[in-house]
Amino acid sequence: MNERFDAETTTFSTDRKVLIVVENLPVPLDRRVWLEATTLKEAGYEVSVICPTGRGWDKLYEEIDGIRIWRHPMPPEAHSGAVAYAREYGAAIWNWFRLASKVRREAGFDVIHGCNPPDLVFLLAWWHRLRGVRFLFDHHDVCPELFEAKFGKRGMLWRLMMVLERLTFATASVSIATNGSFRDIAIRRGKMKPEDVFVVRSAPQIEKFRPGPGNPDYRKGAGTVLGYVGVIGQQEGMDLLVAAVDHLVNEMDRKDIHSVIVGFGPHLEEVKADVARRGLTEHFTFTGPLYGDDLLDALNAIDIGVAPDPKNTMNDISTMNKIMEYMTLEKPSVQFDLTEGKVSAGDAALCAANNDPVDFARKIAELMDDPEKGKAMGQTGRRRVMRELSWAHSVPPLLEAYERVFVKAGHPAAVKGLTKVEQPAEV
Repeated sequence: MNERFDAETTTFSTDRKVLIVVENLPVPLDRRVWLEATTLKEAGYEVSVICPTGRGWDKLYEEIDGIRIWRHPMPPEAHSGAVAYAREYGAAIWNWFRLASKVRREAGFDVIHGCNPPDLVFLLAWWHRLRGVRFLFDHHDVCPELFEAKFGKRGMLWRLMMVLERLTFATASVSIATNGSFRDIAIRRGKMKPEDVFVVRSAPQIEKFRPGPGNPDYRKGAGTVLGYVGVIGQQEGMDLLVAAVDHLVNEMDRKDIHSVIVGFGPHLEEVKADVARRGLTEHFTFTGPLYGDDLLDALNAIDIGVAPDPKNTMNDISTMNKIMEYMTLEKPSVQFDLTEGKVSAGDAALCAANNDPVDFARKIAELMDDPEKGKAMGQTGRRRVMRELSWAHSVPPLLEAYERVFVKAGHPAAVKGLTKVEQPAEV
């Protein structure tokens, strides 16, 4: 069997079984994990998932599209204090072990696909390694940098996270990274061999994420509509976005503007209070979380996508899903000058001086004054997604990573053919 993946010739066994473990979001709400799970299912793998309940996904067990999903209740997400983190992660670990035993009895698994944060799934992998199970690490967040971004310091918990990250990489047979910066961390800090690290970018499915007219009700009659989609937390920079809109409205006299904020998170009420305190309530709509066609109705109605994530050690090397979604829907965007943000967006985004809401406002105003430029940027972004960055381009490295796991394990199972992944047509 070849050690490298070839989409035309590689074969996959009919009885390869995968257990995906994710702690911080339910499935299928976690879009990246759901794309991975369904892709593996379509390639002939048997897929099970362990995840928390929440956001309307409250059944403790269900099967969706042939994927078995076991869920467990979780305490509120921790945002401060060692005790709060111990409570959240302790409950998660207990449920992983409990449900993994049930999955093993009822479905079986050859690989544990562990998604962070936190960097703790390796504990489950250690236990099942004695039974011949291999560990694939899906590196969603750089946890030490995430901690530093949330709390503005390092200290004892930061050092502990560095240790847990190193143990996670040491346990993994193969890891997958969301971008080149994460791949470098796996090799440099995680001491993984380059041939065992694969870049699997997060990206929308272009078949489902299509440009359209959107719902005009979201525009509230404004001449320019900004759109944000994502988590509303400590490190997403929503305070900078509100400050930028404040500058546009009250300093630049750009009152013909509205902002549609799609998402949920622990700082939502604080952001709403900040908007009200600045007298900007009429310039903001908070939709809460939206999915499927409802999400498209909102994002297709906007003119400019915004990504106010501030520059810090985590955001600078992270790929923001919202940038990819704006590009797919032909929306120009404004972001700060982040390394991986620029890699993703290219010429589809304007970059403001880092963490400067006034310059962020100026970049928005530049697009407001030149809608043809924004239109051209949006078209450039969609072409880039179609040619390089859609999920169809992430499928081959994902399957190659799995083939590497089984090659390293010397898996002797029977095989079935895999058809070549179809690449999307250019627009």
